[in-house]
Amino acid sequence: MTTRLRRALAATVIPSTALVLAGCVAPQELGDPPEREDVLSVDFGDHTPQDGGELVMALSSEPDRLDPTTSTSLYTRYVMQTMCEKLYDVDAEGQVVPMLASGMPEISDDGLTVEIPLRTDGVRFADGTAFDAEAVVTTLDRNVNHEDSMRASELGPITDIEAVDDDTVRVTFERPFAPFTAALADRAGMMLSPKALEELGDDFGDSPVCIGAFRFEKRVPQTSISVVADPNYYDRDGVHLDRIEYRIMTDANIRAANIRSGDVHIADNISPQDIDAIQQESGIGTLQVPSLGYQGLTINLNRLPDGMEPTPLSQQEEIRRALSVAVDREALVNTVFNGWYLPACSGISDTSPFASEASRSCPEYDPEGARKILEEAGVEVPYPLHVQVTNTQDSLRYAQALQAQLAESGFAVSVTPVEYTAILDTQDRGDFEVIQLGWSGRVDPHGNLYSFLYTGGGNNYTGIDDADLNERLDEAASLTDPAERAQAYGRVVERAHETNSIIYLYRQRYLTAHTEDLAGVQVYADGVVRLSHAGFIAEEEGR
Repeated sequence: MTTRLRRALAATVIPSTALVLAGCVAPQELGDPPEREDVLSVDFGDHTPQDGGELVMALSSEPDRLDPTTSTSLYTRYVMQTMCEKLYDVDAEGQVVPMLASGMPEISDDGLTVEIPLRTDGVRFADGTAFDAEAVVTTLDRNVNHEDSMRASELGPITDIEAVDDDTVRVTFERPFAPFTAALADRAGMMLSPKALEELGDDFGDSPVCIGAFRFEKRVPQTSISVVADPNYYDRDGVHLDRIEYRIMTDANIRAANIRSGDVHIADNISPQDIDAIQQESGIGTLQVPSLGYQGLTINLNRLPDGMEPTPLSQQEEIRRALSVAVDREALVNTVFNGWYLPACSGISDTSPFASEASRSCPEYDPEGARKILEEAGVEVPYPLHVQVTNTQDSLRYAQALQAQLAESGFAVSVTPVEYTAILDTQDRGDFEVIQLGWSGRVDPHGNLYSFLYTGGGNNYTGIDDADLNERLDEAASLTDPAERAQAYGRVVERAHETNSIIYLYRQRYLTAHTEDLAGVQVYADGVVRLSHAGFIAEEEGR
């Protein structure tokens, strides 16, 4: 396999509709990848934080609209993290912990009623509006009922949201919904100013107002987003920086060069091609943690725009199964990413407490079997496949390697690179046959599966409509016992492997570089770079 892949890579040329890479993927011997130590934070320790200063972060892609209700981009979460605190958060161990809530929810014996206690004393939005239960009701109601909401399916079958008193919110469900608390540890739990929502309406994302260490300052499209310290923040003494500027730098080489030169203080998504060298640099530290999410192939089954005809791939499960078994996931991640990334077999991370044998088992690589399936299906061989992919170096390297590997199984792949925000729009419109894209991941598997696989789900870009999957997903979300839920999600994965609307490929490690005069930064498995309490080490102790 390794020899064939190397030969194919050496001969690969991406068609003229795509960017041709400057060099082929560097081959390496396959085998067990080296052990990678997780580094989730850089702390101040015995050092004194400097008062004030401006931090510059190199952001690998431009965020979409800065509206927690409607946004879909991981990079929006980076920026919103400093401005929009949530009812709950995720800690370093992947546990859900209170943030704007004062404790964990109280759940009724029948699982249909959830009461959330709130920390309201001294907590105000950036516009000075007081935080109370009515503000929570306003935000959650918008997330459930806004016509463009991407949060509704994350929040489950809610029938009522009410303020019990100033400090308590009660949410009622049609049926038990175990993932609810975890959903409130992400965008669905970000609290939005009722005053700003009333004044701005659907334009809220142009000037978001939330509760956070920082407040929105300005945005220069495709260039930068800046936030400034919020004097209304309830923990103002724990905020060290005056300002953070997120500079959009989509080129991995430019991000690496800027962190080396010190022109930026932190950079996300360092390429596996650069990380080993950067780790040897003086004055630079790195954070690294496996993702809860995945990268995969999203296949358009039933969202075809006018004028686009269905294809055998969209209509026949067998053709999609052939595509899945034509991928040698381990060989690709070891070859393309130098063993830094991991194969992904499902939407559930292998380290998740809800993982099972089913979720950890990838379809067996079988190029001859894939070709046989295509021939028996009576389709054209090589079968033409058009894949759109983000125009980053690493994504294109993987697409090039995948293109070469699939040729062995009878697929003729053409690759079109697309800018990140444009590919999100393409995905929303359904204007694609196959998209190579991913999901940053959530601690509860519901957040990685339901909205993508359930009929009408907020992220159901494939248009899959499968009653069996729906039933299995509903069952898994209604269970409260972790072991039972793990088995239920195993049954979801088994059906997902039969339908193959999404073909899971690999799981990233989040690789973040920072200058060593910076501390108070965390990157957890949800992928978000946390900067709210970051700061520079006092000058006499810095470099």
